[in-house]
Amino acid sequence: MTRLVVVSNRVTSPRQARSGAQGGLAVAVQAALEDWGGVWFGWSGELRDTGAEEPTVFRSGQVTYATVDLSSQDYEEYYNGFANRTLWPLFHYRLDLTEFSRRTLSGYQRVNQLFAERLRPLLRDDDLIWVHDYHLIPLAEQLRHAGCRQRMGFFLHIPWPALEVFLALPNHREIVHALCAYDLVGFQTDNDVRGFVNYIKLEAGGEVDPDGTVRAFGRRLRVAAFPISIDTARLAGFAREAVFARQTVRLRESLRGRKLMIGVDRLDYSKGLPQRFRGYEQLLEHYPENRGRVVFLQIAPPSRQDVPEYLQIRRQLEATAGHVNGAYAEFDWMPLRYLNTGFSRRILAGFLRLATVGVVTPLRDGMNLVAKEYVAAQNPKDPGVLLLSRFAGASAELDGAVPVNPYDVEGTAGAMQAALSMPLEERRERWESMYRRLETHDVDYWRGAFLDALSAMEPAACE
Repeated sequence: MTRLVVVSNRVTSPRQARSGAQGGLAVAVQAALEDWGGVWFGWSGELRDTGAEEPTVFRSGQVTYATVDLSSQDYEEYYNGFANRTLWPLFHYRLDLTEFSRRTLSGYQRVNQLFAERLRPLLRDDDLIWVHDYHLIPLAEQLRHAGCRQRMGFFLHIPWPALEVFLALPNHREIVHALCAYDLVGFQTDNDVRGFVNYIKLEAGGEVDPDGTVRAFGRRLRVAAFPISIDTARLAGFAREAVFARQTVRLRESLRGRKLMIGVDRLDYSKGLPQRFRGYEQLLEHYPENRGRVVFLQIAPPSRQDVPEYLQIRRQLEATAGHVNGAYAEFDWMPLRYLNTGFSRRILAGFLRLATVGVVTPLRDGMNLVAKEYVAAQNPKDPGVLLLSRFAGASAELDGAVPVNPYDVEGTAGAMQAALSMPLEERRERWESMYRRLETHDVDYWRGAFLDALSAMEPAACE
Protein backbone atom coordinates (compact mmCIF):
# COMPACT_ATOMS: atom_id res chain seq x y z
CA MET A 1 0.00 0.00 0.00
CA THR A 2 1.29 3.48 -0.91
CA ARG A 3 2.52 5.48 2.07
CA LEU A 4 2.56 9.26 2.39
CA VAL A 5 5.88 10.84 3.34
CA VAL A 6 5.57 14.46 4.47
CA VAL A 7 8.68 16.62 4.73
CA SER A 8 8.58 20.04 6.40
CA ASN A 9 11.03 22.32 8.14
CA ARG A 10 9.56 21.44 11.54
CA VAL A 11 7.67 18.37 12.73
CA THR A 12 4.71 18.68 15.08
CA SER A 13 4.17 15.98 17.69
CA PRO A 14 0.87 14.07 17.48
CA ARG A 15 -0.23 15.48 20.83
CA GLN A 16 0.37 19.06 19.70
CA ALA A 17 -1.40 18.56 16.36
CA ARG A 18 -4.52 17.13 17.97
CA SER A 19 -4.67 19.70 20.77
CA GLY A 20 -5.67 22.56 18.49
CA ALA A 21 -2.65 24.53 19.69
CA GLN A 22 -0.95 24.23 16.30
CA GLY A 23 -1.78 25.91 13.03
CA GLY A 24 -3.87 24.61 10.17
CA LEU A 25 -0.96 23.02 8.31
CA ALA A 26 -0.03 20.77 11.22
CA VAL A 27 -3.64 19.66 11.61
CA ALA A 28 -3.98 18.97 7.87
CA VAL A 29 -0.73 17.01 7.67
CA GLN A 30 -1.59 14.98 10.75
CA ALA A 31 -4.98 14.03 9.31
CA ALA A 32 -3.46 13.06 5.95
CA LEU A 33 -0.84 10.86 7.57
CA GLU A 34 -3.38 9.14 9.78
CA ASP A 35 -5.53 8.40 6.72
CA TRP A 36 -2.69 7.12 4.54
CA GLY A 37 -0.17 5.90 7.07
CA GLY A 38 3.37 7.11 6.57
CA VAL A 39 6.28 9.25 7.72
CA TRP A 40 6.63 12.85 8.87
CA PHE A 41 10.21 14.02 8.51
CA GLY A 42 11.88 17.32 9.41
CA TRP A 43 13.97 19.33 11.84
CA SER A 44 13.52 18.53 15.52
CA GLY A 45 13.85 22.15 16.59
CA GLU A 46 16.98 21.19 18.56
CA LEU A 47 20.48 22.59 17.99
CA ARG A 48 23.64 20.60 18.61
CA ASP A 49 27.31 21.39 18.02
CA THR A 50 27.59 18.99 15.13
CA GLY A 51 23.98 18.02 14.33
CA ALA A 52 22.68 14.48 14.74
CA GLU A 53 24.26 11.60 12.84
CA GLU A 54 21.00 9.70 12.51
CA PRO A 55 17.35 10.81 12.75
CA THR A 56 15.36 10.23 15.89
CA VAL A 57 12.48 7.95 14.94
CA PHE A 58 9.34 7.01 16.85
CA ARG A 59 5.92 5.71 15.91
CA SER A 60 2.45 6.77 17.01
CA GLY A 61 -0.50 4.94 15.49
CA GLN A 62 -0.18 4.87 11.71
CA VAL A 63 2.52 7.55 11.63
CA THR A 64 6.29 7.36 11.95
CA TYR A 65 7.94 10.60 13.11
CA ALA A 66 11.56 11.16 12.10
CA THR A 67 13.51 14.26 13.11
CA VAL A 68 17.07 15.49 12.74
CA ASP A 69 18.95 18.05 14.79
CA LEU A 70 20.84 20.93 13.22
CA SER A 71 24.12 22.53 14.17
CA SER A 72 24.16 26.19 15.17
CA GLN A 73 25.94 26.98 11.90
CA ASP A 74 23.26 25.13 9.91
CA TYR A 75 20.51 27.01 11.71
CA GLU A 76 22.15 30.38 11.16
CA GLU A 77 22.92 29.88 7.48
CA TYR A 78 19.97 27.73 6.33
CA TYR A 79 17.11 29.03 8.46
CA ASN A 80 17.98 32.54 9.64
CA GLY A 81 20.09 33.14 6.58
CA PHE A 82 19.01 32.06 3.12
CA ALA A 83 15.47 30.95 3.97
CA ASN A 84 14.44 33.94 6.06
CA ARG A 85 16.74 36.76 4.98
CA THR A 86 16.79 35.97 1.28
CA LEU A 87 13.81 33.94 0.09
CA TRP A 88 11.20 35.17 2.60
CA PRO A 89 11.62 38.94 2.01
CA LEU A 90 12.09 38.57 -1.75
CA PHE A 91 9.02 36.35 -2.17
CA HIS A 92 7.07 38.97 -0.16
CA TYR A 93 8.29 41.78 -2.47
CA ARG A 94 10.65 43.31 0.13
CA LEU A 95 13.74 43.72 -2.01
CA ASP A 96 14.95 46.39 0.40
CA LEU A 97 15.26 43.71 3.11
CA THR A 98 16.62 40.93 0.90
CA GLU A 99 20.19 39.87 1.60
CA PHE A 100 22.14 37.40 -0.53
CA SER A 101 25.41 35.69 0.32
CA ARG A 102 27.08 32.58 -0.99
CA ARG A 103 27.76 31.53 2.59
CA THR A 104 24.08 31.30 3.53
CA LEU A 105 23.22 29.75 0.15
CA SER A 106 25.82 27.08 0.85
CA GLY A 107 24.20 26.43 4.24
CA TYR A 108 20.76 26.19 2.63
CA GLN A 109 22.01 23.61 0.13
CA ARG A 110 23.92 21.76 2.85
CA VAL A 111 20.87 21.31 5.08
CA ASN A 112 18.73 20.18 2.15
CA GLN A 113 21.46 17.64 1.35
CA LEU A 114 21.41 16.54 5.00
CA PHE A 115 17.64 16.08 4.87
CA ALA A 116 17.94 14.02 1.67
CA GLU A 117 20.66 11.80 3.10
CA ARG A 118 18.75 11.13 6.33
CA LEU A 119 15.40 10.67 4.59
CA ARG A 120 16.48 8.32 1.82
CA PRO A 121 16.95 5.17 4.00
CA LEU A 122 13.40 5.60 5.33
CA LEU A 123 11.81 5.61 1.87
CA ARG A 124 10.06 2.82 -0.02
CA ASP A 125 9.82 2.62 -3.80
CA ASP A 126 6.07 3.33 -3.94
CA ASP A 127 5.98 6.18 -1.40
CA LEU A 128 4.25 9.45 -2.23
CA ILE A 129 6.48 12.33 -1.06
CA TRP A 130 4.94 15.71 -0.17
CA VAL A 131 7.44 18.51 0.57
CA HIS A 132 6.35 21.79 2.14
CA ASP A 133 7.54 25.35 1.67
CA TYR A 134 10.46 27.53 0.71
CA HIS A 135 12.94 26.04 3.20
CA LEU A 136 13.09 22.82 1.17
CA ILE A 137 12.94 23.80 -2.50
CA PRO A 138 16.12 21.82 -3.42
CA LEU A 139 15.10 18.61 -1.63
CA ALA A 140 13.65 16.74 -4.63
CA GLU A 141 16.70 17.53 -6.73
CA GLN A 142 18.94 16.16 -3.97
CA LEU A 143 16.81 13.01 -3.74
CA ARG A 144 16.83 12.57 -7.52
CA HIS A 145 20.63 12.76 -7.52
CA ALA A 146 20.59 9.96 -4.93
CA GLY A 147 18.53 7.78 -7.26
CA CYS A 148 15.02 8.32 -5.84
CA ARG A 149 12.25 7.96 -8.43
CA GLN A 150 9.18 8.24 -6.23
CA ARG A 151 6.42 10.70 -7.06
CA MET A 152 7.28 13.97 -5.34
CA GLY A 153 5.07 16.99 -4.82
CA PHE A 154 5.94 20.43 -3.49
CA PHE A 155 3.58 23.02 -2.01
CA LEU A 156 4.63 26.64 -1.56
CA HIS A 157 2.79 28.28 1.32
CA ILE A 158 4.08 31.80 0.64
CA PRO A 159 3.59 33.92 -2.51
CA TRP A 160 5.57 33.35 -5.67
CA PRO A 161 6.79 36.77 -6.87
CA ALA A 162 6.27 38.40 -10.23
CA LEU A 163 9.02 37.78 -12.78
CA GLU A 164 10.66 41.19 -12.40
CA VAL A 165 10.96 40.69 -8.63
CA PHE A 166 12.15 37.10 -8.80
CA LEU A 167 14.93 37.99 -11.22
CA ALA A 168 16.55 40.04 -8.45
CA LEU A 169 17.55 36.73 -6.82
CA PRO A 170 21.08 35.99 -8.08
CA ASN A 171 20.48 32.21 -8.18
CA HIS A 172 16.96 32.41 -9.62
CA ARG A 173 17.66 29.84 -12.33
CA GLU A 174 19.06 27.39 -9.79
CA ILE A 175 15.89 27.69 -7.67
CA VAL A 176 13.54 27.05 -10.58
CA HIS A 177 15.70 24.21 -11.86
CA ALA A 178 15.39 22.59 -8.42
CA LEU A 179 11.60 23.01 -8.40
CA CYS A 180 11.39 21.23 -11.74
CA ALA A 181 12.71 18.06 -10.07
CA TYR A 182 9.26 17.65 -8.50
CA ASP A 183 6.39 15.99 -10.33
CA LEU A 184 3.78 18.44 -9.02
CA VAL A 185 4.33 21.99 -7.78
CA GLY A 186 1.39 23.60 -6.00
CA PHE A 187 0.87 27.31 -5.36
CA GLN A 188 -1.73 29.21 -3.36
CA THR A 189 -3.29 31.24 -6.18
CA ASP A 190 -3.53 31.56 -9.94
CA ASN A 191 -1.39 34.71 -9.70
CA ASP A 192 1.41 32.67 -8.17
CA VAL A 193 1.10 30.07 -10.92
CA ARG A 194 1.22 32.84 -13.51
CA GLY A 195 4.46 34.22 -12.04
CA PHE A 196 6.11 30.81 -12.19
CA VAL A 197 4.83 30.09 -15.71
CA ASN A 198 6.16 33.45 -16.92
CA TYR A 199 9.62 32.45 -15.71
CA ILE A 200 9.43 29.08 -17.46
CA LYS A 201 8.38 30.66 -20.76
CA LEU A 202 10.43 33.86 -20.76
CA GLU A 203 13.61 32.91 -18.88
CA ALA A 204 13.97 29.12 -18.94
CA GLY A 205 12.89 28.65 -22.54
CA GLY A 206 10.40 26.01 -21.47
CA GLU A 207 6.86 25.21 -22.55
CA VAL A 208 3.62 25.21 -20.57
CA ASP A 209 0.41 23.53 -21.74
CA PRO A 210 -3.07 24.86 -20.85
CA ASP A 211 -3.49 22.02 -18.31
CA GLY A 212 -0.41 23.20 -16.38
CA THR A 213 2.04 20.66 -17.81
CA VAL A 214 5.53 22.18 -17.81
CA ARG A 215 8.46 21.07 -19.93
CA ALA A 216 11.73 22.61 -18.81
CA PHE A 217 15.27 21.60 -17.88
CA GLY A 218 14.71 18.15 -19.37
CA ARG A 219 11.80 17.47 -17.02
CA ARG A 220 8.04 17.24 -17.30
CA LEU A 221 5.90 18.30 -14.33
CA ARG A 222 2.58 19.92 -13.54
CA VAL A 223 1.88 23.22 -11.80
CA ALA A 224 -1.48 24.31 -10.36
CA ALA A 225 -3.12 26.41 -7.66
CA PHE A 226 -4.30 24.60 -4.52
CA PRO A 227 -5.57 27.30 -2.12
CA ILE A 228 -5.00 26.08 1.43
CA SER A 229 -7.94 26.32 3.80
CA ILE A 230 -9.08 25.63 7.37
CA ASP A 231 -11.06 22.99 9.21
CA THR A 232 -14.19 25.09 8.82
CA ALA A 233 -16.63 23.02 10.85
CA ARG A 234 -14.17 22.54 13.70
CA LEU A 235 -13.30 26.23 13.90
CA ALA A 236 -16.98 27.19 13.88
CA GLY A 237 -17.52 24.71 16.71
CA PHE A 238 -14.65 26.22 18.69
CA ALA A 239 -16.21 29.67 18.30
CA ARG A 240 -19.66 28.53 19.46
CA GLU A 241 -18.20 26.78 22.48
CA ALA A 242 -15.95 29.72 23.36
CA VAL A 243 -18.83 32.18 23.78
CA PHE A 244 -19.02 31.37 27.49
CA ALA A 245 -15.34 30.62 28.04
CA ARG A 246 -13.60 32.56 30.78
CA GLN A 247 -11.28 34.48 28.45
CA THR A 248 -14.08 35.43 26.04
CA VAL A 249 -16.26 36.63 28.89
CA ARG A 250 -13.40 38.73 30.29
CA LEU A 251 -12.83 40.35 26.91
CA ARG A 252 -16.54 41.04 26.41
CA GLU A 253 -16.89 42.61 29.85
CA SER A 254 -13.79 44.77 29.32
CA LEU A 255 -15.37 46.28 26.19
CA ARG A 256 -18.34 47.66 28.15
CA GLY A 257 -20.58 47.60 25.09
CA ARG A 258 -18.00 49.03 22.69
CA LYS A 259 -17.44 47.54 19.24
CA LEU A 260 -14.36 45.38 18.83
CA MET A 261 -12.01 45.40 15.87
CA ILE A 262 -9.43 42.61 15.88
CA GLY A 263 -6.21 41.70 14.10
CA VAL A 264 -4.34 38.43 14.68
CA ASP A 265 -0.96 38.15 13.00
CA ARG A 266 2.47 36.72 13.59
CA LEU A 267 4.80 39.67 14.18
CA ASP A 268 6.25 40.08 10.70
CA TYR A 269 6.97 42.98 8.37
CA SER A 270 4.83 41.36 5.65
CA LYS A 271 1.65 41.77 7.69
CA GLY A 272 1.32 45.53 7.23
CA LEU A 273 0.89 46.24 10.95
CA PRO A 274 2.40 49.77 10.98
CA GLN A 275 0.09 50.78 8.12
CA ARG A 276 -2.84 49.17 9.94
CA PHE A 277 -2.15 51.11 13.12
CA ARG A 278 -1.93 54.34 11.15
CA GLY A 279 -5.18 53.49 9.39
CA TYR A 280 -6.87 53.09 12.77
CA GLU A 281 -5.38 56.41 13.90
CA GLN A 282 -6.88 58.03 10.79
CA LEU A 283 -10.24 56.46 11.66
CA LEU A 284 -10.20 58.13 15.06
CA GLU A 285 -9.08 61.45 13.57
CA HIS A 286 -11.48 61.68 10.62
CA TYR A 287 -14.45 59.81 12.10
CA PRO A 288 -14.48 61.13 15.68
CA GLU A 289 -17.83 59.48 16.45
CA ASN A 290 -15.83 56.28 17.01
CA ARG A 291 -13.84 57.73 19.90
CA GLY A 292 -14.80 55.99 23.10
CA ARG A 293 -16.99 53.55 21.15
CA VAL A 294 -14.49 51.28 19.40
CA VAL A 295 -11.56 49.20 20.65
CA PHE A 296 -8.93 47.76 18.33
CA LEU A 297 -7.23 44.61 19.67
CA GLN A 298 -4.06 43.57 17.83
CA ILE A 299 -2.60 40.20 18.79
CA ALA A 300 0.91 39.77 17.39
CA PRO A 301 3.00 36.98 18.92
CA PRO A 302 6.70 37.47 18.21
CA SER A 303 8.62 35.28 15.78
CA ARG A 304 12.24 34.98 14.58
CA GLN A 305 13.34 37.19 17.45
CA ASP A 306 17.01 36.80 16.53
CA VAL A 307 16.48 38.42 13.11
CA PRO A 308 17.17 42.20 13.34
CA GLU A 309 14.27 43.22 11.07
CA TYR A 310 11.80 41.64 13.48
CA LEU A 311 13.22 43.47 16.46
CA GLN A 312 12.93 46.70 14.50
CA ILE A 313 9.27 46.24 13.61
CA ARG A 314 8.44 45.35 17.21
CA ARG A 315 9.94 48.61 18.41
CA GLN A 316 8.13 50.50 15.67
CA LEU A 317 4.75 49.03 16.60
CA GLU A 318 5.26 49.69 20.30
CA ALA A 319 6.03 53.33 19.53
CA THR A 320 3.03 53.70 17.20
CA ALA A 321 0.65 52.06 19.68
CA GLY A 322 1.89 54.39 22.41
CA HIS A 323 1.40 57.39 20.12
CA VAL A 324 -2.19 56.43 19.25
CA ASN A 325 -3.14 55.80 22.86
CA GLY A 326 -1.37 58.93 24.01
CA ALA A 327 -3.28 61.03 21.49
CA TYR A 328 -6.79 59.58 21.94
CA ALA A 329 -7.11 57.56 25.15
CA GLU A 330 -9.45 58.70 27.91
CA PHE A 331 -9.43 57.79 31.58
CA ASP A 332 -11.90 54.93 30.93
CA TRP A 333 -11.00 53.96 27.34
CA MET A 334 -7.83 52.76 25.62
CA PRO A 335 -8.38 52.77 21.86
CA LEU A 336 -5.59 50.34 20.88
CA ARG A 337 -4.68 47.18 22.75
CA TYR A 338 -1.46 45.68 21.43
CA LEU A 339 -0.47 42.23 22.74
CA ASN A 340 2.78 40.42 21.96
CA THR A 341 1.52 37.04 23.06
CA GLY A 342 -0.12 34.01 21.51
CA PHE A 343 -3.37 32.23 22.31
CA SER A 344 -4.70 28.79 21.52
CA ARG A 345 -6.95 28.39 18.49
CA ARG A 346 -9.92 27.76 20.80
CA ILE A 347 -9.44 31.04 22.65
CA LEU A 348 -8.80 32.97 19.44
CA ALA A 349 -12.00 31.55 17.95
CA GLY A 350 -13.96 33.14 20.82
CA PHE A 351 -12.19 36.47 20.36
CA LEU A 352 -12.86 36.43 16.60
CA ARG A 353 -16.55 35.76 17.19
CA LEU A 354 -16.81 38.82 19.44
CA ALA A 355 -15.30 41.16 16.87
CA THR A 356 -17.51 43.45 14.81
CA VAL A 357 -14.65 43.85 12.31
CA GLY A 358 -11.83 41.46 11.44
CA VAL A 359 -8.81 43.36 10.09
CA VAL A 360 -6.55 41.32 7.79
CA THR A 361 -4.39 43.75 5.82
CA PRO A 362 -1.01 42.20 4.93
CA LEU A 363 1.22 43.90 2.40
CA ARG A 364 1.67 40.47 0.79
CA ASP A 365 0.53 37.04 1.95
CA GLY A 366 0.37 33.62 0.37
CA MET A 367 -3.12 32.92 1.72
CA ASN A 368 -3.76 34.17 5.30
CA LEU A 369 -5.84 31.63 7.18
CA VAL A 370 -6.86 34.17 9.85
CA ALA A 371 -9.19 35.71 7.26
CA LYS A 372 -10.90 32.36 6.80
CA GLU A 373 -10.96 31.68 10.53
CA TYR A 374 -12.65 35.02 11.17
CA VAL A 375 -15.44 34.13 8.73
CA ALA A 376 -15.88 30.65 10.19
CA ALA A 377 -16.04 32.01 13.75
CA GLN A 378 -18.91 34.44 13.14
CA ASN A 379 -22.44 34.22 14.53
CA PRO A 380 -24.64 33.57 11.45
CA LYS A 381 -27.43 35.70 12.92
CA ASP A 382 -25.19 38.71 13.54
CA PRO A 383 -21.91 38.29 11.64
CA GLY A 384 -19.08 40.75 11.62
CA VAL A 385 -17.33 42.27 8.61
CA LEU A 386 -14.00 41.13 7.19
CA LEU A 387 -11.55 43.79 5.96
CA LEU A 388 -9.15 42.01 3.64
CA SER A 389 -6.06 43.18 1.79
CA ARG A 390 -6.21 42.68 -1.95
CA PHE A 391 -2.63 41.38 -1.64
CA ALA A 392 -3.60 38.36 0.49
CA GLY A 393 -4.20 35.12 -1.38
CA ALA A 394 -7.49 34.71 0.46
CA SER A 395 -8.92 37.72 -1.41
CA ALA A 396 -9.33 35.52 -4.50
CA GLU A 397 -11.86 33.37 -2.62
CA LEU A 398 -13.52 35.57 0.01
CA ASP A 399 -15.61 37.79 -2.23
CA GLY A 400 -17.75 39.09 0.63
CA ALA A 401 -14.86 40.87 2.33
CA VAL A 402 -14.40 44.64 2.16
CA PRO A 403 -11.27 45.03 0.00
CA VAL A 404 -8.41 47.14 1.33
CA ASN A 405 -5.22 48.50 -0.18
CA PRO A 406 -2.97 48.50 2.91
CA TYR A 407 -0.65 51.09 1.34
CA ASP A 408 -3.56 53.57 1.30
CA VAL A 409 -3.81 54.56 4.96
CA GLU A 410 -6.73 56.97 4.50
CA GLY A 411 -8.52 54.40 2.34
CA THR A 412 -8.02 51.83 5.11
CA ALA A 413 -9.63 54.23 7.59
CA GLY A 414 -12.58 54.67 5.23
CA ALA A 415 -12.96 50.90 4.89
CA MET A 416 -12.93 50.55 8.67
CA GLN A 417 -15.68 53.13 8.95
CA ALA A 418 -17.76 51.37 6.27
CA ALA A 419 -17.39 48.08 8.12
CA LEU A 420 -18.32 49.55 11.50
CA SER A 421 -21.48 51.13 10.09
CA MET A 422 -22.56 48.31 7.75
CA PRO A 423 -26.25 47.27 8.20
CA LEU A 424 -27.11 43.76 9.35
CA GLU A 425 -28.69 42.62 6.08
CA GLU A 426 -25.56 43.44 4.08
CA ARG A 427 -23.33 41.82 6.70
CA ARG A 428 -25.32 38.60 6.50
CA GLU A 429 -25.26 38.57 2.71
CA ARG A 430 -21.50 39.04 2.58
CA TRP A 431 -20.85 36.46 5.30
CA GLU A 432 -23.08 33.79 3.78
CA SER A 433 -21.26 33.99 0.45
CA MET A 434 -17.89 33.48 2.12
CA TYR A 435 -19.00 30.77 4.53
CA ARG A 436 -20.52 28.68 1.73
CA ARG A 437 -17.12 28.71 0.04
CA LEU A 438 -15.35 27.63 3.22
CA GLU A 439 -17.84 24.82 3.81
CA THR A 440 -17.10 23.21 0.44
CA HIS A 441 -13.41 24.16 0.22
CA ASP A 442 -12.06 23.29 3.65
CA VAL A 443 -8.68 21.86 4.60
CA ASP A 444 -9.78 18.31 3.73
CA TYR A 445 -10.69 19.48 0.23
CA TRP A 446 -7.28 21.14 -0.15
CA ARG A 447 -5.40 18.08 1.04
CA GLY A 448 -7.43 15.71 -1.13
CA ALA A 449 -7.07 17.86 -4.25
CA PHE A 450 -3.28 18.00 -3.95
CA LEU A 451 -2.75 14.34 -3.12
CA ASP A 452 -5.16 13.18 -5.82
CA ALA A 453 -3.24 15.23 -8.37
CA LEU A 454 0.10 13.91 -7.14
CA SER A 455 -1.14 10.30 -7.15
CA ALA A 456 -2.17 10.70 -10.80
CA MET A 457 1.33 11.77 -11.88
CA GLU A 458 3.77 9.49 -13.57
CA PRO A 459 6.83 9.23 -11.30
CA ALA A 460 10.12 10.87 -12.28
CA ALA A 461 8.92 12.07 -15.67
CA CYS A 462 11.89 13.02 -17.83
CA GLU A 463 11.76 14.38 -21.34
